[in-house]
Amino acid sequence: MFDVPPPFQSRGLEAYRTTWDLFYSWTSDPVLFKPTEMSITASANVAFVVATVRCAGSEANEEPEGLDFRLTMGMRKIDDRWTIIHEHHSVPAVD
Repeated sequence: MFDVPPPFQSRGLEAYRTTWDLFYSWTSDPVLFKPTEMSITASANVAFVVATVRCAGSEANEEPEGLDFRLTMGMRKIDDRWTIIHEHHSVPAVD
């Protein structure tokens, strides 16, 4: 996985899980992930998902401020199960 905060690249499930420790230390409130656009391209054994996502804390009465980011995932069907083989998060460049 390639991510916005360090480490830049994580390999393997345990390294991926560790990246969430940093993320969840950011807040104790539930965090919402809301896809705002999504495109899926798939064949029998390979698929790609490209999405824009809003990540924000949960607030009942208003649209929360948060982080908008891009998500790209590459998947491959292995033994009849879809497996994410590449995941990339990025934020838009700021002028």
